[in-house]
Amino acid sequence: MVKNINTKHSDQWKRLCCYLVCIVCMYSILMNTVAAAVIATIDRPRVELNETFTLKVIVDTAIDVEPEASALEDNFYVGSRSQLSNTTIINGKISRSRTWTYALMAKKPGNLVIPPIVIANEQSKPINILITPQSDAILGEADVFISADLDAKVTYVQAQNLLRIKIYRTVQTRQPRLYEPEISGVDTLIEIAGDDQNYESVINGRTYDVIERVYALFPQESGSLEIAPIRFEARILKDGSITGRRTYQSKESKLRVLAIPAPPPSYPNANWLPAKNVNISEEWSRDLTNLKSGEPITRQINITAVGQLSTQLPSLDYKVNDKLKIYSDKPKFSDRVEAAGIIASRTDQYAMIGMAAGVIQLPSVELPWWDIISGDWKIAILPAKKITIKPSMNDLEAEKIIPILEELEITGSNQTVSDKLWRNISGALGALWILTILFWFYSKPTMKRKERHNVEPPYKKLEREMRKVIKAASSNEKERFKQALYNWSKIQWPEDIPRSIEEIASRVKNPLSDELKVFNKIAYGSDQNETWDGGIMASAIKKISFYNVKDRKKNNRALPPLTPN
Repeated sequence: MVKNINTKHSDQWKRLCCYLVCIVCMYSILMNTVAAAVIATIDRPRVELNETFTLKVIVDTAIDVEPEASALEDNFYVGSRSQLSNTTIINGKISRSRTWTYALMAKKPGNLVIPPIVIANEQSKPINILITPQSDAILGEADVFISADLDAKVTYVQAQNLLRIKIYRTVQTRQPRLYEPEISGVDTLIEIAGDDQNYESVINGRTYDVIERVYALFPQESGSLEIAPIRFEARILKDGSITGRRTYQSKESKLRVLAIPAPPPSYPNANWLPAKNVNISEEWSRDLTNLKSGEPITRQINITAVGQLSTQLPSLDYKVNDKLKIYSDKPKFSDRVEAAGIIASRTDQYAMIGMAAGVIQLPSVELPWWDIISGDWKIAILPAKKITIKPSMNDLEAEKIIPILEELEITGSNQTVSDKLWRNISGALGALWILTILFWFYSKPTMKRKERHNVEPPYKKLEREMRKVIKAASSNEKERFKQALYNWSKIQWPEDIPRSIEEIASRVKNPLSDELKVFNKIAYGSDQNETWDGGIMASAIKKISFYNVKDRKKNNRALPPLTPN
């Protein structure tokens, strides 16, 4: 009887364990389904006390779980909240996202931290925000007033300086007009840094609607930069009546611009690049682990500078390796606006072709720049890199012959005959062997000797491959034309097979030579979608003519760039 009871309890325990395992598995699957990357952003990193700012929380999938944002109430007043779902379809792939927006106002000044926002089992990263005390320049009693503040009082030539203009209103306005800043003293480049921002600010118990506009100033010379009072004009709608045009203005601002300091001793020719931060990165068009000689690959080097214009970013001193053929493309420039101001980007692209198998050391890329925050020189570095070029099929065929020749040379050099008699006998036998060869050679008919010296490639096979080349060109099939051209060149020059289209172009005369160079630029250039007229190529092939060996040596020179200036 005791045995039956224990068996019953054992079965119940097994069933209970199975239930628990199922529950854990279902919970794990549910959490993996809900989990998604959570990104939190704010509209500006610096806010005055009693001003509202916007916090956006984005999750990259469609879920019904609400964010856990109660930790925000420790240091911030949480105002209005809203949410938005978004669905996009790109190349047949559907992606969904959801965005929550919060209007926040800090409870105290200082360097505050927006805590992580938790959604399901994922959370965002914390965000630092600077809450400055309320400006003394704000009147706080008028219905409309304007302020203008610079982010620094001292700067450098060509460095970015942010001018923040704020218009405060407790009443409605009509026909508003904000005048552009009037700058005197030094020549200055002015750019609007982003779109106007709208938010609310509480001053002395009154709620103001605020419009903020940010200008990026780049002084071009040292001296004193003076900004005249910023003017704002509008008609006021109050108590059911509208006034005439009224003018409001801020206080004037001044900025001291310092001269360009001397370059660092280790970089005497450094370009002047003042910024808040500079970074260098790289991208490759494909994996480097399976790169063979004669195959092209593209390397992109990107420069990003915070607080600078893309036109100010210098070109890189890119050192060329002797084992590589390098073609530089035109650089690409872009500017984007973020809370820190204008962020500049420059992309330099290089097409590379390894000429022989082996390990190639790419040197480091170094860019000196001036840190306007710390006031000293810094170096942005892209570390050195090693790439391994594997042998192509032509290289492997050559490697099979070279060891045999080397072994014969070593064997011949190590064999010595010390006996003078044997040396004389060997010499006599050698002379007799040479005479026999000469007699046999000159006893053959003249026509056969000429045929043996002038061995022609198989005519029918050469003609057949040429027809394939013309057919591929007439059909505008670039990849098929390229392969057919290589197959034909192997038959045309079996003892000296060309490794590239550019080398084939050097062995033929115009018009085919020029057409091959144009096709080479299209096939290996940065714009792979560039149109190509194969009909012109087919006509040029029909008029083909060749350079002889001497002319080819005269015309042999470095390959031109894919996109010449």
